[in-house]
Amino acid sequence: MTSNKFTLAEKQNNVSRYSANPVLRHLLTLDYNRITTLSYSALLFILIPFFSQAQKITSFKDGIGDKFYTGAALNVPQTIVGNDTTIQNIITEHFNAIVSGNTMKSGWLQRKKGEFNFNWADAFVDFGEQNDMFITGHTLVWHSQAPKWFFTDDDGNQVSREEMIRRMRDHIYTVVGRYKGRIDTWDVVNEAIEDDGSWRESKFYKIIGEDFIKLAFQFAHEADPEAELYYNDYSMSNPGRRAGVVAMVKSLQEAGIPIHGIGMQGHLGLDYPSLDEFEKSILAFSELGLKVSITELDITVLPSPWGDMGADVSTNVSYEERMNPYPDGLPKKVQKKFDQRYLDLYKLFLKHEDKIDRVTLWGVTDDHSWKNNWPIKGRTDYPLLFDRENQPKAVVQEIIDLYQK
Repeated sequence: MTSNKFTLAEKQNNVSRYSANPVLRHLLTLDYNRITTLSYSALLFILIPFFSQAQKITSFKDGIGDKFYTGAALNVPQTIVGNDTTIQNIITEHFNAIVSGNTMKSGWLQRKKGEFNFNWADAFVDFGEQNDMFITGHTLVWHSQAPKWFFTDDDGNQVSREEMIRRMRDHIYTVVGRYKGRIDTWDVVNEAIEDDGSWRESKFYKIIGEDFIKLAFQFAHEADPEAELYYNDYSMSNPGRRAGVVAMVKSLQEAGIPIHGIGMQGHLGLDYPSLDEFEKSILAFSELGLKVSITELDITVLPSPWGDMGADVSTNVSYEERMNPYPDGLPKKVQKKFDQRYLDLYKLFLKHEDKIDRVTLWGVTDDHSWKNNWPIKGRTDYPLLFDRENQPKAVVQEIIDLYQK
């Protein structure tokens, strides 16, 4: 029969092993002159609380584990080029996926025709590779931050359909080709469908027609056949927009155009949208055979000037003090509601972990969130999981504990 006792020599080995902990060292050496053995069960009683504390997971990405990628959008000029090591440390400790907030959009990369500036985009990709992260390029085709010259000729007249296609192709080939094999997934087209399911009448749509999406995905695939290609949009829980996106994806699939996933922007409020509708969209997009990613998650605690709203960045409202109710911190009641909203969302993500590939927060800390200046400039919002002191909020550990059950 195997003994459940420790000999004196074995006890001394254990003292050495745990000598970094003064409490354990005292407990294990207390009576060496009078006691030569210590029961195994008694030692376990002493050690288990210490083991439990030591093994507690506090890294957000480690807590989520392999259920899906845990991402954050980076302010590249500040975080990487400006070498904000505090934010960099949060990113590397808590996230395993990154997306650039602005610096890979066409208006940043090619402000003048044919003149590309990849300095910040290169820094972003280098940072992701150095830290072994899943990298998303955002975004190739978007009406909102395209350079003005993109749609006009030298005389200021609107370009022809053929010229528009050529410019779009050249831009996509150049950008995607530069990062071929280095960027894992691209948001190819951003926000092309309206709430009622109709096409947004952007310059791309007006000049090229519906085919602009097919062509954009085709060009991106030709430039890097191994990259995953996404369509990305806000208010995706809206039934009309959901139906419009489903119809658009089916048309791509029927034409044999590669599309691999749908990005559901998560610019949410404490009370909107309903999680039932959000879940319906996850299911609807997954049923198309596509991956689903939550691409731009944040939760505003501030009143909206329009009620349930999406994220149309072209809309802005003048500042009013009543619309900025928490400049000095959140009341406990609001904080509790915020925490529960995030917890409910992550419960939904856990339920559908087989469908969700990535959940990306749109920023890192509250201090640098775009929500402080949209839709009303100069407000104080609290939409992210890390606070203005660069610390994880209490709900982060609650989410980790949920995923570790």
